[in-house]
Parts: sequence; C-alpha cells; structure tokens
Amino acid sequence: MIPTEVKLFAGSNSLYLAEEVAKYYGEDLAKMQLLKFSDGEMQPEIQESVRGSFVFVIQNTNAPGDNLLELLMIVDAARRASAEYITAVIPYFGYARQDRKDRPRVAIAAKLVANLLTAAGVDRVMTMDLHAAQIQGFFDIPVDHLNSSAIFIPYIQNHQWTNLCFAAPDVGSVKRTRIYSQYFGADMVICDKYRKRANEIADMTLIGNVEGKDVVIVDDMIDTGGTLCSAANLLMDKGAISVRALITHPVLSGKAYENIEKSKLSELIVANTLPLKQTSSKIKQLSVAELFATCIRNTHEHNSINSLFLTPSV
Repeated sequence: MIPTEVKLFAGSNSLYLAEEVAKYYGEDLAKMQLLKFSDGEMQPEIQESVRGSFVFVIQNTNAPGDNLLELLMIVDAARRASAEYITAVIPYFGYARQDRKDRPRVAIAAKLVANLLTAAGVDRVMTMDLHAAQIQGFFDIPVDHLNSSAIFIPYIQNHQWTNLCFAAPDVGSVKRTRIYSQYFGADMVICDKYRKRANEIADMTLIGNVEGKDVVIVDDMIDTGGTLCSAANLLMDKGAISVRALITHPVLSGKAYENIEKSKLSELIVANTLPLKQTSSKIKQLSVAELFATCIRNTHEHNSINSLFLTPSV
C-alpha cells in the first residue's frame, strides 16, 4: 500500500507558527501563494499536487474576516484538487465568544463558522482551548481540542512558588482553573465580575482567601486585559504575595499592553497561538508548535492523542 503523503499549508495569518510546526514535524511547508486583485480580493493558489494527500491547513480565524475566508478558500482549493483528507488546524478559533444567543436578534457566530468549515470540505478540526468547550458539539466531524496545560504545567513545575493558589477571573473560567488546582493540590478562588457591556466591568468581588498566597490566574484568552488586570489588582488588595496569569490566546487589542503594564500583575504567560503585537517586560510567550506537530503526526498515523494531555478531565 502506498503511504499517504502529508501536506502542511500555512495561511498568511499563521505563517510564523506554521513554519515552526513544520520544523518540528520534519517537513517543509507545501508551496502555495496568495494572489490579490487590485481591489483586495484574494485568491489562494496551491502550487503542487495534493491528490490523495492528507492536507493540514494551519490558519487562525481571528479578525479581520479575511483570515477565515482565506482558510475556507485554501480548503476549497485542496478539495477541488482531490486531497484525500483535509484538517483545519486552527490554534485560535475566532468567533468562539459568540457561542449562544444571550440577547435577542444576535448571531451564534461560532456555529456559523463550524457550518462554513464543514461546507468548504474540512474533514477534521484541530484547535486549542476553545472559549467554550461545547463548541465541539457544533461540528459533525471530529474535533481535536488540545489543552494549553501541556505547556503551562511544566512552566509552573519549573518555578518554586510557595503557597500556590489558582484563581478564575470569572465564573466561566472555573472549570479550566479547577484542572490546575486539582493537579497541583492547591486552593482555588473565584473573581466574580459584573459587566455593564462588552469589555467594560462594573464590579468585581472575590470568593475565597488569597492572603499570603502566590496566585496564578487561569483563562483561555486576553483581549483588552480589563478583566485580568482588575482581577490581579483585586487579588493583591486582598493580601496575595504575587499574581501572575496563564492565558492561552493573547488577542491583546485596544489598550491591553498599557493595561498590563499598569496592573499589579508580576507576569503574564501566554501561548504563541497568536503573535504578540509588541514586546512587554511582563509578557512571556511559550510555543505550542511541538504540541501541534505531534498531534498532526498522530492524526496522520491514526494514533491516539491522549498522551498529549497532562491533566484529567473534570
């Protein structure tokens, strides 16, 4: 039997990460170019055969919408070129915050994106730390939902923080924070927030005791940094020795960098699912490239990816 060839493609938005993934995988990125008309309309062109191949397209779907459209068009091109199996590798799944109809007359954008990916011809989705884990259920195709704990837990283990305590910056982060607290046998607290509107916090209260603790905040993403910085300031005011944060996706829009620098956070540790727009003395970025490369290899070879998870489900 002729072995199925693997082709790794990079969308323009995630080229930096795709190159690193390809390096760990041991293959060069497949040849492709993104043509553009004078009005900005794009046209991805695959420049080598993918007939009968396992195709992996690495591209985030964060704003602007062209990133999602580019991914869909690359998938469509690969499907029309007779690729055997197409996996969309989406380290940061954009529009995941819109996972339910929480107000009248709003879209459930996460479900719409799932429908678009399936309609384009995606056979499998590989992603990390969805804003809401139940988004996996929006798909009728396999979803490999990787967990950033695989890179964050070793980071914590390499530092000698005493009286460790984990904090959820809001009630939506309780489940992922509990994973860490159970793994390390440490206490957990919750910062309960109330919003007036998106990206604007009206009030925040602490549930639990952090006096004399080295606190680690856990969350899936940071956008403007409002919630995280308010939580860090609250925890320090309540007696914490230090406050740092483990955040998977560094969206970091608006005044995020300014907010972080002014906050009482001692350190912000993020993954490189998204590139940093600027440097900061408080921000440290860890790579997920090897993790995705291993998941791609195991998927192609039909092996389990269970070994990539360091923590039990809760």
